[in-house]
Amino acid sequence: MPPKSSFRRAATSTGMQSVVIFSAVGALLFYFSHLEVVPVSGRRRFNYFSDSTMRMLGEMQYEQLLEEAQRSGQRFLSDYDPRTVVVRHVMSRLIPVSGMSNSPGDWEIVVIDDPNTANAFVLPGGKVFVYSGIFSAARNEDAVATVLGHELAHNLANHHGERASSAIGSTILSWSAFFLTAGLSYFVLSPVINLVFNAPMSRKQESEADFIGLMLMAEACFDPSQALGFWQRMDQEQQLQPPEWIREWLPVAMEKRTQSTCNGTQDFAERFKRALRNGIILGS
Repeated sequence: MPPKSSFRRAATSTGMQSVVIFSAVGALLFYFSHLEVVPVSGRRRFNYFSDSTMRMLGEMQYEQLLEEAQRSGQRFLSDYDPRTVVVRHVMSRLIPVSGMSNSPGDWEIVVIDDPNTANAFVLPGGKVFVYSGIFSAARNEDAVATVLGHELAHNLANHHGERASSAIGSTILSWSAFFLTAGLSYFVLSPVINLVFNAPMSRKQESEADFIGLMLMAEACFDPSQALGFWQRMDQEQQLQPPEWIREWLPVAMEKRTQSTCNGTQDFAERFKRALRNGIILGS
């Protein structure tokens, strides 16, 4: 009991409260100065991490995943395996429209022979992982482009950086609540802060990636109508809910495919990045 009383007296002293108040104000200024608008949804978000920082973190995660795969005895498919050939061909069309660097050596594509895992993801910095189980749902190149376009979209929208930034934001608010109230409200506010920052974010990010991915695959001249069948098959296999608005977005994606010259232009990606910098919302 005495240590707790001493802590409370120190935390509620005038000097300590002044320090905490100035720190809290600084934290809030930092937070609001790093707010931006996601162009395709109009959602405001806190995003502190730069693309270069995320590339560095992506490289670290890439090395860790390779080590884990080797330790567990997973087999990497060769460049000549038909599944690897399909992934590389799809990526060769998606990368030029993604707005991401297409220089030699910028991309690493790893296809892992694991028929029980239907998954694919793209780490910041161009590290692509595909597990062979995804091909049970991705039965043609258009379906493969659906999932890889979706994963590229997370990178274009810097959702990875947003998630890392959210962790910082929740930590700042949690510790501010702890010190301002001598720790009394921390255990009440912490679950609320976690809910506000993390739970709603995932659905919104996935929805944004669904739309952006459709636009990217359409611009690369893949058939966006194949996306619906892919997500429905994924739903049957993994109980994943197909994207809620995909039927509404398909006419927009099909029109973009019709307008595309199929020569790898970055029209949508460049418009997205300009809109992100300027804080504006893209029209359909």
